[in-house]
Amino acid sequence: MKKLLFTITVLALSFTMNAQENEGITLTVIIENVLSSDGHILSGLHNENTFMKAEAIRSSKDKAEPGELIITFENVQPGDYAFSVLHDANDNARMDFEPNGMPKEEYAMSGDFMPMAPPTFSDAKFTISAEDMELKLRF
Repeated sequence: MKKLLFTITVLALSFTMNAQENEGITLTVIIENVLSSDGHILSGLHNENTFMKAEAIRSSKDKAEPGELIITFENVQPGDYAFSVLHDANDNARMDFEPNGMPKEEYAMSGDFMPMAPPTFSDAKFTISAEDMELKLRF
């Protein structure tokens, strides 16, 4: 009976420990300077494989309201990521461009750079470790 109880206890503890290892952090993204209530704010958390190529690994679509928008992603695993955000004022679910190639709508991206061309993952990447993280972006 003691062996059975011990085995059940060890098994239960191993499931508990594995569940804790798989829990990620909370990523809070603060988007400053939303200028109007037109359309929606589209945002995405990307890894190197999805950046500028595919659908984000996590995304959000929030009604635009002037001021500040706070987006929270739970259980994000440690690693390198990039974050992009677009104020889709006309709700067509894409970035619109001027004839000269400049964006018509407000956007922001993680990283400390001033792009004159499409950004690369290395331009926009940031690292998530084991602690909750806050990221501030400004339109």
